[in-house]
Amino acid sequence: MKIKVTKNGPYIVSGNVPLYKIKFVVDEKGNPIKYGEKGKIKTDESYTLCRCGHSNSKPFCDGTHAKIDFDGEESATIDIKDVYYEDIENENLKLVDHYIYCDHSRFCLRHGGIRKLIEEDTNESNEKAKDEATNCPSGRLLIYDKKSGKSTEANFEKEINMIYDSGQDINGAIWVKGRIPLESANGEEYSIRNRMTLCQCGKSGNKPFCNGRHWISEKFQEKFLKKWGLY
Repeated sequence: MKIKVTKNGPYIVSGNVPLYKIKFVVDEKGNPIKYGEKGKIKTDESYTLCRCGHSNSKPFCDGTHAKIDFDGEESATIDIKDVYYEDIENENLKLVDHYIYCDHSRFCLRHGGIRKLIEEDTNESNEKAKDEATNCPSGRLLIYDKKSGKSTEANFEKEINMIYDSGQDINGAIWVKGRIPLESANGEEYSIRNRMTLCQCGKSGNKPFCNGRHWISEKFQEKFLKKWGLY
């Protein structure tokens, strides 16, 4: 199983990777609380997924990228060891935050936010923080139990999920699960990750990964993404 990024074109998925559609189940504020039921999408052993955001056959590519001169140049760091991250700790947990991978799915905003939960450091707040980190589709957030050394990482099957963000009423990221290899257009392999979200709108400043630009406002983009060099 493999995903290949093509130059200014689609993702080529090979090896009979299962493809699903999935929706967020959201709270009254529109923030996701869990995932809904998956729906299987019929595919061949190999298929192409739209990367420009303009296909009329989504999630599959129909060649529109060539008609609109889509610029799909990749800017993401190849090796995760070179990606900046922050550690946030309390007496019991350590949160590892690779914020450049954030796809703004918003699971971490419940209960006052995951950082606030870590600061509280109670049994209840720590369990909530673990749940939020586990549900983060991008793999940005990972929590380690400092006593056992175990992480919140789930043992995912290899599959791809086309996310529909019910809270924003828009197509979200392409959620890749289970350590499927991702190859860049120039043949380099990105670090293999258990969770990652790929851009399907064509607007991300961290291609091929999603950075939430499918929905976040221009004001937010200027304030945060420009600061991080992703605008």
